[in-house]
Amino acid sequence: MRLLLDTAVFVFAIESPRRLSTRVAAVLKNPGNVRELSSVSLTEIAIKTTLGKLNISAKDARQAIEDMAIRILPFTAEHAFRLFELPAHHRDPFDRQIIAQAFSEDVPVVTSDDKFTLYKGLRLIW
Repeated sequence: MRLLLDTAVFVFAIESPRRLSTRVAAVLKNPGNVRELSSVSLTEIAIKTTLGKLNISAKDARQAIEDMAIRILPFTAEHAFRLFELPAHHRDPFDRQIIAQAFSEDVPVVTSDDKFTLYKGLRLIW
């Protein structure tokens, strides 16, 4: 199964894996699952690190991606066009881009963020 990791889940996996739910820990360890991280998440991490809100270096992020066998999902024009169809349930631009990707790619999002539940039809794992 393909899984799109929310930025927070990726950060938890790096900095404090105990914050992951038992179910998420299991799906992340399952070698049969394809773990994907949006290029948007890398942008968010870089920006938040620069602002001092996170402390994850590019080297740490690359190493975690390799260690967890994560594929990077590029943000495409098709994903951007999907944003036009999303209701404005919240304003976080990074979350909205990840949600648009999940709908476009028809993949569940691994997230602990309750705001994602506002998007009808979005499949979530937590």
